[in-house]
Amino acid sequence: METTSVTAINLSLKKAIFNAFKEVFDHELSNGEIALQPTRREFEGSHTFVVFPYLKITRKSPEESGTLLGSYLVDNTDIIKSFNVVKGFLNLELEDKLWIEVFGQIAAQQNYGIQEPTGDEVMVEYSSPNTNKPLHLGHLRNNFLGYSVAKILEARGNKVHKVQIINDRGIHICKSMVAWLKYGNGETPSSAGIKGDKLVGNYYVKFDQAYKAQIAELVQAGHDKERAEKNAPVLLEAQQMLRKWEQREPEVYRLWETMNGWVYNGFEASYKAMGVSFDKLYYESDTFLLGKDEVLKGLEKGIFYKKDDGSVWVDLTDEGLDQKILLRSDGTSVYMTQDIGTAILRFRDFPKVKSQIYTVGNEQEYHFKVLFLILAKLGYEWAKSCYHLSYGMVDLPSGKMKSREGTVVDADDLMQEMVDTAAERTKELGKIDGFTEEQAAALYDVIGLGALKYFILKVDPRKRMLFNPEESIDFQGNTGPFIQYTYARIASILRKADQLSITGKPYKISALHPVEKGVIMVLNDFPERLKLAAQEYAPYIIAQYVYDLAKEYNRFYAEVSIFNEENKDALYFRVAFSKVVARTINTAMGLLGIRVPERM
Repeated sequence: METTSVTAINLSLKKAIFNAFKEVFDHELSNGEIALQPTRREFEGSHTFVVFPYLKITRKSPEESGTLLGSYLVDNTDIIKSFNVVKGFLNLELEDKLWIEVFGQIAAQQNYGIQEPTGDEVMVEYSSPNTNKPLHLGHLRNNFLGYSVAKILEARGNKVHKVQIINDRGIHICKSMVAWLKYGNGETPSSAGIKGDKLVGNYYVKFDQAYKAQIAELVQAGHDKERAEKNAPVLLEAQQMLRKWEQREPEVYRLWETMNGWVYNGFEASYKAMGVSFDKLYYESDTFLLGKDEVLKGLEKGIFYKKDDGSVWVDLTDEGLDQKILLRSDGTSVYMTQDIGTAILRFRDFPKVKSQIYTVGNEQEYHFKVLFLILAKLGYEWAKSCYHLSYGMVDLPSGKMKSREGTVVDADDLMQEMVDTAAERTKELGKIDGFTEEQAAALYDVIGLGALKYFILKVDPRKRMLFNPEESIDFQGNTGPFIQYTYARIASILRKADQLSITGKPYKISALHPVEKGVIMVLNDFPERLKLAAQEYAPYIIAQYVYDLAKEYNRFYAEVSIFNEENKDALYFRVAFSKVVARTINTAMGLLGIRVPERM
């Protein structure tokens, strides 16, 4: 159940402010006129009332208006402890007993912040790789973002269908196939001793090398570059292979199935290492025919048009876009054709889905504008509920990646590098005393992958980002390892409390240490942060929240004694308090797809 503490506090404060205006300024406000906002961290208080909009009513300066209101609230309510006025901002500090009550409500909820199922269904697409190359750094941001958004929407009560479309057909696939036939000599993942997706990716690079060499030869022989690019023999072979594949030529089809099978095994291992999963897989080879049928129906209805060369197009100039090809002159499909079929098939498979979210890089923003317009033109009402979750590219200090040139940062290699770096740092800091080899290896994996995911997810997805492996693994600052270490520290406290048999002991307190109150204020904000993260499809909001909570708890740990506390009620409260913080950190990190260690 979601806590009502945020709502209850706001309602009480609004009622008190309503009464204050009536008594001090002889004016009745409507509830809609009273707005509260969180107090900025540099000032005392938790709730701020901005008085500027009401100066026509008060007929006094902002400072005097705020002071009169604050004085009335302190003198005439039992919920306001003190106030301060900064220019026209009235900052209110609540009584400790209110925060103690709020904490009690939070502690009583095992699934604090998580909403009960609403019955709403949403679909989140992510990953969506091509079967001509292994997953790379960009796929890591895609998978971590899509998976986290799915977890966040699920926490808000939605039934979430996690899907991907595997781009398993097309000219790029045929390029790898042609290169394997020409240069492979029967090589397999087993004979080469490498993952299948990497093997196929190697042949994609070999194709590009051969293609460039042939272009150079043709240019040297007197062809202009554009003609050479179109007529390089190896490219013509790939185009011919694509036509044979669409005609289901048996030999080509068997090779396609074999090489894609190698890639799928490689992908599966990568997804397992990432800690992401899917509920249903869609394949372009299954959906492009449905897309072609829809395009031909649209052609019959006059929604699309055919050019003299036989290619089929849609004209979106009235919508401020341009003309877009949907079928090539030889009848073969383009990406748009497949995406039309995929969208329609998904809504047939899951008719109750209210929204379909596509997690795809921002270089495809135009593509999705076109897709959603085409679906609407075809008469599908649900096209309005499709959403492109756009994200910026990820760079490393070494620069931009290029698949066909073989300069991509491999996802598997980067994940392993993070685990290795975590091992190195953890050993340096002496954080594995008493661990077996197996336990230490598991810890390195948790820290390394946690550092990678957190560093990527803490950034607004719309922004292009620079991933710094060294910075991400730091045990101080806004990093995954800092938050994981905070959780492990609390887990150690709770183990000691269990040994002393003081876990779960009832307590009765009437006052809080200022830092305890600060932590409860952050705890209290979790449901609202989660709600906003779901509305914005923004895991970075959760990342910032859990960092704030860990940071605030560490202030408490540094300033307040737990086991040396002589007052038993205070001791029992601080154990309960620590338990709730650990539980909330675990929940929040789980929404990011990050595990937390019990020991570290």
